[in-house]
Amino acid sequence: MTKLSLATLPAITTASTPGYTRADLTPGIVHFGVGNFHRAHQAVYLDALFNTGEGHDWAIIGAGTRASDAAMRDALRQQDWLTTVVEQEAESASASITGVMVDYLEPGDCQSVIAALTDPAIRIVSLTITEGGYYIDPASQQFDPAHPDIAYDAAHLDAPKTAFGLILAGLVARKNAGLQPFTVMSCDNIPGNGHVTENAIAGLAALIDPALAEWVKSSVAFPNGMVDRITPATSDREKKLLADQFGIEDAWPVFCESFKQWVLEDNFPAGRPALEKVGVQFVPDVAPYEHMKIRILNGGHATIAYPAGLLDIHFVHEAMEHPLVAAFLRKVETDEIIPVVPPVPDTDLHAYFAMCEKRFSNPKIGDTVRRLALDGSNRQPKFIIPSALDRANANSVLTGLALVSALWCRYCFGTTDSGAVIEPNDPNWDRLTAQARRAKENPAAWLEMGDIYGDLATSPAFAAEFTKCLNFLWKNGTAATLEAYLGDRL
Repeated sequence: MTKLSLATLPAITTASTPGYTRADLTPGIVHFGVGNFHRAHQAVYLDALFNTGEGHDWAIIGAGTRASDAAMRDALRQQDWLTTVVEQEAESASASITGVMVDYLEPGDCQSVIAALTDPAIRIVSLTITEGGYYIDPASQQFDPAHPDIAYDAAHLDAPKTAFGLILAGLVARKNAGLQPFTVMSCDNIPGNGHVTENAIAGLAALIDPALAEWVKSSVAFPNGMVDRITPATSDREKKLLADQFGIEDAWPVFCESFKQWVLEDNFPAGRPALEKVGVQFVPDVAPYEHMKIRILNGGHATIAYPAGLLDIHFVHEAMEHPLVAAFLRKVETDEIIPVVPPVPDTDLHAYFAMCEKRFSNPKIGDTVRRLALDGSNRQPKFIIPSALDRANANSVLTGLALVSALWCRYCFGTTDSGAVIEPNDPNWDRLTAQARRAKENPAAWLEMGDIYGDLATSPAFAAEFTKCLNFLWKNGTAATLEAYLGDRL
């Protein structure tokens, strides 16, 4: 067994190791939110570029604001910021070690973070802070300037709490020093993630000085991007698999599928690494790719999460092995989601969905149904509700999407069909559970959450379908409801 570190890299023969040395690298990027997805995606692309001998001035400095960021920092520090990435398919597995991170600033040390952001060498600040981390109203998808965290940062920009406060403080320091602003690059699954990030930072700036907000809008670049790679959480299972199969001890390895995709708008005034040389697509408009991924792939995940959870299915690949769940996914996607996804250049949407089905079915990933069901109050307004609203506005059939919402409501009641307790799985779990319990007798209570359902909450067609689905679900159970939907008897 080899414990991962820079000193032990030469002894590791079961995984590919960096073809560059730490001394070759200088930082060019500060990244907020060093989680599994970042380490399986952006860091992997940079590692591939560095291995060509290029881009060594684009190494990463990690940063964070949450307690979990401190745990990740402690784990990575003991192994010199290295990460083992294991790509798994049904018949194969391979491991590689990435070394693109050269430091990870201590969460809470605002001055060190702001100093790093002021360094002229830092030309990009990137983020993976989850869909729920942008302080946006779920229904309107607009920045919420009244949030207490944002109000605090507006009054304490010298020591802010949020990533946006720290980024704005860094931009102000650069402005005062006469330095070019860095580019701010979101890598989260949000439609128009660059626009959303700009709204958050300019919105915070507007609370301090409207002129500062205008400077942010006119001077700072916020490219939109679409990112994709299925990356489950790390547990003792993954650590043991790494030890048993590859003989490597890593405090926080990353397991993922072999597929990855990154589509970016080429808007980097301060420069960028030549990521097009390692597979990143640079396009004038990323919106079509975003819509495709968020509605078909992420919407597909949301479609299978709740019926699978209610049927006590643990792993995602097991959900895809369940004939009712798999057929439900296929019918909802084919009949209701794909028809309202705008065309994507050089892409067959049905072929893309077929690839998603294959990816969801990968038995090696170990992705869990619980992870897919996490944070529905933030994910449903992005992944499911927009498709349902499009169909409602077009007076089109939306029974399947209404059933997805009914299944989410039933899941939030807090027990599976077998009576097993569902542990809290959403930041707003108490509220959702209370609404779900009211909705058992009065389905309209669920749609009272206008901040989540937005205009869809007032659609008579959607309300009628949702009510029918939820009542049937409570009377007959998940399996019988799926059977009825698949047989056009719902």
